[in-house]
Parts: sequence; C-alpha cells; structure tokens
Amino acid sequence: MDIITFDQLPKAVSELLEKVSKIENILSQDHPNETGADNLFSIKQASAFLNLSISTLYGKVCRREIPVSKQGKKLYFNKTELLEWIRAGRKSTLAEIANTVKLIPSRRAQRR
Repeated sequence: MDIITFDQLPKAVSELLEKVSKIENILSQDHPNETGADNLFSIKQASAFLNLSISTLYGKVCRREIPVSKQGKKLYFNKTELLEWIRAGRKSTLAEIANTVKLIPSRRAQRR
C-alpha cells in the first residue's frame, strides 16, 4: 500500500469516490429494486410473465379470476400478487393428500 502525502489527498479521495460509485452501480444492476412501480405490470407485461394471451388475460379480469388494479382505462398487475395467484392454484400430490387423510381422525375413533 502506497503512502499518500497531503498533496495527493484530494486526488486519492476523488479516485476513491469514483470507485465507490462504480461499485454502487454494479450492485444496483445485480439486485434491482423490487418495490413500488417495479412490481407493476401492464397488460402486455403480465401476458408475457404469465405466458397467457392478452385476450385470455382480459377474460380472467372480467370474470374476476385474477388480481388486478384499474386506474382509469388502464389495468395494472402486481408481480407479487400474480405469483401468489399462481401458487394458490397448485394441485396437491398424491403423497400430500395421503398425509392429510392420515391426520384426519376416523369416525370410529370419535365415537369411543
């Protein structure tokens, strides 16, 4: 490590600030902010995200099958809500169903 003299200090601080700025830019690109408007999709973006046609998406909105926000004539879809909606449609495996049935007490056991 080089020893910095008092005369070199302004230049060293300037270089240090430049390097910190570059690091911040790299980190912000790797981890985009997932809050606020970044979470909102337009109808086209939601269609691509869900791999559904726009007309199918409009049908689901009309039947109130999918979470949506409407502002004026525009539809907005929240990414987190869409992921929750997808997860809510998950089908249980046979093993999960069997485990659930084992946990339910039988009627014979309830009569005793």
